[in-house]
Amino acid sequence: MFLVVGETGVPGGNLSRHGEHEREPLYNRAAHMAVTGHCAHGKYAQKLLNDLFANYSSALRPVEDTNKELNVTLQVTLSQIIDMDERNQILTAYLWIRRVWVDALLRWDKDEYDGLDTIRIPSSYVWRPDIVLYNNADDHFTGPMDTNVVIQHDGQITWDSPAITKSSCKVDVSFFPFDAQQCRFTYGSWTYNGNQLDILNAMDSADLADLVENVEWEVLGMPAKKNVVTYGCCAEPYPDVTYTLMLKRKASFYVFNLLIPCVMISFLAPLGFYLPADSGEKVSLGVTVMLALTVFQLLVAEIMPPSENVPLIGKYYIATMTMITASTALTIFIMNIHHCGPDAKPVPKWAKKVILQYLAHMCFVYEVGENCMSPPPEDMDHMTSPLGAAGIKPTSNYRVYCSGQCAENQLLRNIEYMANCYRDQRATQRRIGEWKKVAKVLDRFFMWLFFIMVFLMSLLIMGKAI
Repeated sequence: MFLVVGETGVPGGNLSRHGEHEREPLYNRAAHMAVTGHCAHGKYAQKLLNDLFANYSSALRPVEDTNKELNVTLQVTLSQIIDMDERNQILTAYLWIRRVWVDALLRWDKDEYDGLDTIRIPSSYVWRPDIVLYNNADDHFTGPMDTNVVIQHDGQITWDSPAITKSSCKVDVSFFPFDAQQCRFTYGSWTYNGNQLDILNAMDSADLADLVENVEWEVLGMPAKKNVVTYGCCAEPYPDVTYTLMLKRKASFYVFNLLIPCVMISFLAPLGFYLPADSGEKVSLGVTVMLALTVFQLLVAEIMPPSENVPLIGKYYIATMTMITASTALTIFIMNIHHCGPDAKPVPKWAKKVILQYLAHMCFVYEVGENCMSPPPEDMDHMTSPLGAAGIKPTSNYRVYCSGQCAENQLLRNIEYMANCYRDQRATQRRIGEWKKVAKVLDRFFMWLFFIMVFLMSLLIMGKAI
């Protein structure tokens, strides 16, 4: 550090000419020492580099005893999750990878090199462990980036390099969009077995301090575990370090864009039973809802892998579409009952008791019953006798010889015919009305039944989010 003073001899003052001449050599000597030290340091660094690599080969494992293993410590820092391709089951991540080992051939006495204890050189100059990502899924794999390595005087080498990795990840979409995934990063030597190179994990988990938050996935952790595996090709053990990245999907996007619209459309299906049968739109509503759900089903199928695990939202779509299919079929059946013609048989007694009494009260269809203008059953029985409507009882010995009596009999027969036609018409109308009432009660019953089914299915899938 240099102190700047004024012209007085004190800081900020004026210097005398004599004092100025005394201080000038001090500044010159300090500057000369700094330049000389820098040059000396660079000189020793160049000499150290020449001495270290005079007889050094980066092709051989740097150990003094070839029968001993070389320990390599691995540390992974997760920087960012770039993409999760569920359909192709590939995870793209940005990692910082640190590898630390001791090179027995790159040691020096720092006192012999002006206290120089650390140098930084290109990594291609030294031997590097061939640690690769076993479950790599990149089509254009080029290996680690050629960054510099840091070599200390005791031979310890630290190699830090960034990497954008594409690893295979088995995606389980059974609970999509409320799913959690576990993706593994397995690092190990490609050619050295455990007797030649042993890989160790620096920490129990990856470093997440510099993680950039992802908009779709929440990182729950990334524990590390060392494994020793014996493969079928070789008898020697091969150690590796596996980092398990635990992810949980942020389901808000899919809830608002796929799930809630489906739930709202599903609640339209039971309303088809509430439409009047004469509107002609009951079946059209069911078909329209079915088409809308089919579009959402296709959207989900585009992003999901073609696996045997059906996602939860897909099951909900299929269940809803099945329910809508059943409701449309029941609507057609009920409309057939409603529009039954005059040739329809009377409503069975069990149907009158079960549907027109119990179900009608259960579904709050209180208007079901006889019309106030309809005659009571006993009056209808009274009207079934011949000429009962006219109040005249014919006798077997009724004589029809005179013309007046013949005209009266003809008139009575005409009246009886008209009364019978009227009775038949009223009976037909009453029979058709009863079938319409049966159809209305069934409509109301299935409406409440399907509302309950839609509510339970929606509650079930929403419960998975909790």
